[in-house]
This record gives sequence, C-alpha cells and structure tokens, in this order.
Amino acid sequence: RLRGVVRLTPLIDGGELSREAGVEVRLKLESLQRTGSFKFRGASNALARLEPDVGARGVATHSSGNHALALAVAARARGFPCTVVMPHDAPRPKREAVEQAGAAIVSCEPTMSARESTLAEVVARTGACVVPPFDHVDVIEGQGTIGLEILDAWPEVDAVMAPIGGGGMIGGIAVAAKARKSSVSVVAAEPLAADDAARSM
Repeated sequence: RLRGVVRLTPLIDGGELSREAGVEVRLKLESLQRTGSFKFRGASNALARLEPDVGARGVATHSSGNHALALAVAARARGFPCTVVMPHDAPRPKREAVEQAGAAIVSCEPTMSARESTLAEVVARTGACVVPPFDHVDVIEGQGTIGLEILDAWPEVDAVMAPIGGGGMIGGIAVAAKARKSSVSVVAAEPLAADDAARSM
C-alpha cells in the first residue's frame, strides 16, 4: 500500500556515535520522509485502507503538528476533505503548513480533553472519519514499515531504538521487526524530564 507513496528513507552510518558506543550504530533518517516526519507513513496507510465513500465525508484528527500535516497531505492526495483540531498555541509554521496542505483547522485549548471534545464536535457536525495520531491499528501498521525497511537494509541488526511518545511508532516497529527477525531487541527511548511512558509502567 505504501510503496511509491512514502519515501524509503536512508539508513546511514552513525559515525562518531558508533565510536563512542563501541558498537555499530546506524541512523534511520525519517526527517527526510515526506512532510518531514514518520507520521506520513501512518496517515497514508490509514487513508489507503479507508473506503472512498467514507473518505469522501472527510477525515479528521487532533494534533499540534506532525500528524496534522501528514494527514492533511495524505488526504489531499486521496481527494478527501480534512479537518484538524489544533491547540491555539501550536507553532505558527505548523499551522500554516497544515493550511497550505488544504486542511481546515479548528482551534482548541491546549489540553488533551479539549482536543478530544473539539474533535468529537467536528465529527458530529461533519461525519468525518477520525484518524488518530497513534492509537489505531492502521496508523501503527504504517509506522511499522520503518522496522521493515531497517531489516531490509541491515539484516544483521541486533537492536532498534526509537523514541516513544504516543507509542504508535515504537509499537509498529516492534511488531514488524520482530515478525521479520524474532531475536531483534526493540527499545523505546524518552527524555528523563518527560518520562511518562517509563512512569506508566
């Protein structure tokens, strides 16, 4: 579904990181993905799985940036209307990029409860299909293609480390990479000052 839609991003030599760590490190450059982040994978996969008559009613999400832009660009490619609920304090360049991609923006307060309630209002008014930022099987599958690409490019890899936020990317990578090579370790990383995933354990 995603071949020819998403970019196969490079896996490059880690250079100084490898020397400092004492192991071979390679970096997967998802910053070179369309829209500048891995989020385009999940959004594109979710819309590829959507029936055209459902998509024609529109798609909607809440996001302060990367998923918003990914869904807006993916929706434009499919010809689906797109509405994004964004907190009013989202960075201006992010808002402008989402608007330029053709999505309608609905502002809300910068809390998760405000995002979710505003999104529910949008869906009730428009009948749009929600494409969540991370907690949906189609989104997780799309992000998991990162793991497949890593294993294709580097079959000898022993461990994959990726950031964890909502968990969609690391979940997708874990499922896909371990399906391809059961011995690979998958490690989620987050900053000490924002370690909500670790604390939730």
